Amino acid sequence: MVAASTVAPPARGSTGIRAISAAKIEVIAARAVGIFGIVFGLQCLPIMFRQLPDLDRGWADAVNLAVFGGLILVAVASVFNRFVRLTTSWVAIAYLGALLVWPLTVVDTAPFATQASWLWFLCTVATACAAVAFPVVWAAAYTVIVPVVYGALRTLPSGGSADTALAALDALYAIMLGLVVLIIITMLRQAASAVDVAQIAALSSYTTAVRQHATELERIEVDAIVHDSVLTTLLSAANARTDADGELAARMAREAIAKVDAASSVLPGSDRAVPVAHLERRLRAAVAGFSAPVSVSVGPLVGHTLPAQAAEALYSAAVQALVNSLQHAGGNGSEPALRRPVRRSLTMHADASGMVRLAIADSGVGFDVDATPAARIGVRVSILERISSVGGVARVQSARGAGTTIVLAWPAPSEGGQA
Repeated sequence: MVAASTVAPPARGSTGIRAISAAKIEVIAARAVGIFGIVFGLQCLPIMFRQLPDLDRGWADAVNLAVFGGLILVAVASVFNRFVRLTTSWVAIAYLGALLVWPLTVVDTAPFATQASWLWFLCTVATACAAVAFPVVWAAAYTVIVPVVYGALRTLPSGGSADTALAALDALYAIMLGLVVLIIITMLRQAASAVDVAQIAALSSYTTAVRQHATELERIEVDAIVHDSVLTTLLSAANARTDADGELAARMAREAIAKVDAASSVLPGSDRAVPVAHLERRLRAAVAGFSAPVSVSVGPLVGHTLPAQAAEALYSAAVQALVNSLQHAGGNGSEPALRRPVRRSLTMHADASGMVRLAIADSGVGFDVDATPAARIGVRVSILERISSVGGVARVQSARGAGTTIVLAWPAPSEGGQA
């Protein structure tokens, strides 16, 4: 199903910005733990099968299913970035449960006097899962409690009746290793959060500056109208001494009101009209400089004009859309899925009502429109808000594997109309 999004300027003071760096760190940490767990799980399998005859099959099967099944679920969840915290929590809890029921699982304790339980080799995997799944305080407590439980287990017959000092050293080693993993993950999360805060602040400042600039332009235009028309009319009315003077002042007042009404519906800098054909020539020149071919299709444009500010916004947004396609749609990547040929097209036409419509399309990998972080200003600011700011409308249609189409239209269609 294709997702569609139509631009609407964000409310003043709202951010709506998605944290980019923090989300990436979570994905990286989850996939690292998933790979880590599979590698260590495969290393433990021979030891587990070797110790299986000395265990109660009922308890052993339950422990194996809970722990090894959980590691598989973590690996799958990390690949698709879904249910990561749930699956890593499961592994952490299942491992602690496996330690607690281990005395019930062991039937013959003699072999464990010379070899460690296979559970020992997954201790760091369990603490790493806890670091991903739990808050820092809980993860730190887990990182200490689980090795202590294992150390106590080592002193029991089912754990090999190890010397207390040796068991304490094993527990201390596991605590230190688990804390190192927790510290690394925590530091990366904090650094990513700091980057996101700085990025949000910079983007908010940029948005505020753009709005202030537009407001200043509008204020200058209104000031000029007030000075040239309204103030002159008021002075004429104040100095009127005859009926002719009064009639002149009334006529000037009507003209001033008309100018103020017109100014309320015209954006600053949009009074100069340019031919739509000029926009076509600029776009063809830009397309000619791209590294990948773009097919251009243009309908009849003769006689159509549009404000210079709208023409500039359409040109900049169309070029930005093509640049985004070249960068992200595929066709030149290192992965086989990205090396497939990608068709790109630019269509342009103007209808009888004066609406100018551009469509930039590609057959690339596409993306999830609703999942696009707001901090990615290439789409939100450079295309959507740019067109909206001049009285037009932009529409993005895309889905993963289904290509992308961006439609730009000026002026915005009336309610019920289509862009």
